[in-house]
Amino acid sequence: MFVIKVPGSTANLGPGFDSIGLALNRYLTLTVSSSDEWCFEPTSKEVQEIPKGKDNLIYLVANEVAERYNMTLPPCYVKVDSAIPMARGLGSSAAAIVAGVELANQLLKLNLSQEDKIKMASMKEGHPDNACASLLGGLVVGVLHNQHTFVNKLENVDVDVVAVIPPYYVYTSDSRGVLPATLPYENAIEGSAISNVVVANLCMNNWGIVGELMEKDVFHEPYRAKLVPELQKVRQLAKEFGAYGTVLSGAGPTILSFVPKGLGEFVAVKLEAFFPHCEVSSLSVDLKGVEVERQFVGCE
Repeated sequence: MFVIKVPGSTANLGPGFDSIGLALNRYLTLTVSSSDEWCFEPTSKEVQEIPKGKDNLIYLVANEVAERYNMTLPPCYVKVDSAIPMARGLGSSAAAIVAGVELANQLLKLNLSQEDKIKMASMKEGHPDNACASLLGGLVVGVLHNQHTFVNKLENVDVDVVAVIPPYYVYTSDSRGVLPATLPYENAIEGSAISNVVVANLCMNNWGIVGELMEKDVFHEPYRAKLVPELQKVRQLAKEFGAYGTVLSGAGPTILSFVPKGLGEFVAVKLEAFFPHCEVSSLSVDLKGVEVERQFVGCE
């Protein structure tokens, strides 16, 4: 019937906590066919453990959308392929949420607007960073406030991204558990100012300043760093190899270094030698967001 392709994403970029997201070229792909009952078949190692029936997150989201419009989803057979590692800070759950919204949109011919999709996906995720990056592509800055989502997209993102992906999981519940309940007023002001300047320089594609300030976050990285022992070493080495700056990707444990365009493969090879227990990969920014390809069967 159709194929849905959703990019993974990174969130925060340091001080843009829960508000900045960037789409990356790791993809969740659904190949959807009609069926007598719902079935999700994993076809890649990253999704081998996903639920195969109506308890699958993609179905749950799609069904919520259907119920919102008082409609019923027709049963489908869905092949699920993903290169987005689970619970590693690269937006696997947000990609599934976006896929669920788009699945309902296609099956029920809802013709949802981008604004509709943005609202549904960001409210389901709880904040707009990962979900809106996967939905829209590029770099997004947004906030979910009083059930309204405000989001802007930047398409001119002139940078390569190098990911160091440790083999262990860091679940969002655990990574949020290490955060303080409150911040001193002066620290909150400092963090907000740093985040504001990061956004201003992202708009100007000034990655020299972005890279310097993204490492000065006060909202989450100082507390989460103890969960990801590789972070400080990656940060030090990546800077020696020419990176602008290095941050935790989302809740971690994936670590991302932002490097000048064209240097991604070079920096990845250099870092790989120091972290043989990790997957090290050069990534690029996805600018398209979710894509749908209709499948047509020819007749003789």
